[in-house]
Amino acid sequence: MEKITIAIDGYSSTGKSTIAKQLAKVLGYIYVDTGAMYRAVTLYAIRNGFISLDKNDIEGLVTALPKVKLKFVYNDSLGFSEMYLNDENVEGEIRTMEVSKLVSKVATIEEVRKKLVKIQKAMGLEKGIVMDGRDIGTVVFPDAELKIFMTASPEKRATRRYKELLDKGQDVNYEEVLKNVEHRDHIDTHREISPLMQAEDAIIFDNSDMGLEEQFSRVLDFSKRVIDKQKKDVR
Repeated sequence: MEKITIAIDGYSSTGKSTIAKQLAKVLGYIYVDTGAMYRAVTLYAIRNGFISLDKNDIEGLVTALPKVKLKFVYNDSLGFSEMYLNDENVEGEIRTMEVSKLVSKVATIEEVRKKLVKIQKAMGLEKGIVMDGRDIGTVVFPDAELKIFMTASPEKRATRRYKELLDKGQDVNYEEVLKNVEHRDHIDTHREISPLMQAEDAIIFDNSDMGLEEQFSRVLDFSKRVIDKQKKDVR
């Protein structure tokens, strides 16, 4: 099968990672959750006192960046790769509201983005990859054969995120989650470095009123069409 690069961008809590994981598994592709990478750097910044709700020691974080080692380790029992920060599995800790409130702030730092984009580009050299994030189709893989831009109303996304956090046993309320979603939208779309935006050749995918099964079916269909076209072009 001719392998392609699949870039999935979009707003927070649109289910990018869920769809991307499923897609990679069915296609036999590598899956990379770039959001987890930014979350891991944010966790490092929190732990080391560089970032908090009322503190921004950006210079200190940038100086410490060489000490931040990130890698994905595949978990057979889960069926996907987990995020490791300096050889520690932080998959659970990076999904907390504490990290969610600060990750967009860290993602605006130019040096952080440069470091992570360099890693991400290297991961996709051999194609056969599904990567999701905010700037995959515009910055990381502008030549990706398939680009999907996922969106949904803030209320729908907040509801999904709220239920997800409750299922994980976290003490949150809906209004706090909605406020966080809207705040992240504003930061993601207004930052100077690699703002969240739809690539001109991306497929807009509004999943506000779709269940997971329908979403996956449609995205898989998009992928198969592009892969089939690649096979014909090679011939």
